[in-house]
Amino acid sequence: MEILWFLFAVIMIGAVLGPVLLRRRGGIRQVAPGSPDAADPANYGFLRQEELDIRMPGPDADLLEVLDLVQRTQEWKAASQLLAGTETHGERRWQRVQAFAGAASLELQQRPGGVSDNPGGQWLRVWRAETPKDAGGAAVHAEFLVQQAWRTAEQGTDEFRIILEEAKDACAQAALLAPGDPVPYIIELSIARGLAYPREEFEQLWLKILDRAPAHMGAHLAALHYWCEKWHGSRDLAYGFTEAAAARAPRGSLLAALPLFAVYEHLPEVNLVRGFYESEVVTKAVEGALFAVHSARADDPMLAHVRHLLVFFLVRCQRWSEAMNQLVHVDGHVGALPWTLSEDPASDYAVYRALAVAGYEANGGSPATLPH
Repeated sequence: MEILWFLFAVIMIGAVLGPVLLRRRGGIRQVAPGSPDAADPANYGFLRQEELDIRMPGPDADLLEVLDLVQRTQEWKAASQLLAGTETHGERRWQRVQAFAGAASLELQQRPGGVSDNPGGQWLRVWRAETPKDAGGAAVHAEFLVQQAWRTAEQGTDEFRIILEEAKDACAQAALLAPGDPVPYIIELSIARGLAYPREEFEQLWLKILDRAPAHMGAHLAALHYWCEKWHGSRDLAYGFTEAAAARAPRGSLLAALPLFAVYEHLPEVNLVRGFYESEVVTKAVEGALFAVHSARADDPMLAHVRHLLVFFLVRCQRWSEAMNQLVHVDGHVGALPWTLSEDPASDYAVYRALAVAGYEANGGSPATLPH
């Protein structure tokens, strides 16, 4: 199967893989586009690349409906009502706050103030001005400032620090409006990373989150970045943080998948080497994530995040059937790691999907043998 990884390397620099993989037991080779033997993801009911939704990791019909309404009308009330009706301590509230803030940030990027009579994100400014005590609006505004800092300012510059300091104040205001809500403190985790909080200060912030939502997967993922080698920790600290969280995870919690995210954050630079993906550390993390997926609630909002990362690792491990089983559940939405780190998330996802299909069929699989 070494030819597979040669093909993969070629693909990642611009080749289009999907229509040119031949099913052949024990191996994969290129064929002409349109060949009847080419592995075709469409045979499995998967969406075309241009139809993939890059905004979210999985479906949230209520959020999409409200986002469309807010952006079409520039009226904020529907967003406020949706957040007010979303469970305070759940994962979905955090995801929705991120989505609204991201929408406003992207609007502003596309229509900056002073250039248009209708600058992007105006609905968020009106929301905060008209209802300053709305906890949902305060949280969205804080997250908006964080996203602006990371998106528009160079890390380490005065501009970057100024925006994050403003975001920190906004988090404090949001926390005062909703004392039991973990979201303002989760938002501050990104600020802590950007402003390089001392470890003691970061741990105090983390305790506030644990007091409010000890099993919050989104919070753990945000905190993991601080402990990573590329930020303010190390590989050992990151692994230790995730393994401790997985060990104390309640039954049905996706925290058992957290070590896989730590492995991803510390991938070696030459990460196409098959031996690495057969190593004990990767195998153990993958098995933990598979266990978490199998025992989690089907409606857990973080489930799609874990499944997407599993697709990445299962393809790299050449565990084709298991990769296909994850794809069945997530296809259609690609707003999750690792795809969101790419300039073209849909394209990267489609490459891995095509590899999974080709590997699955090369080893005797077919649409008829894949459970849905």
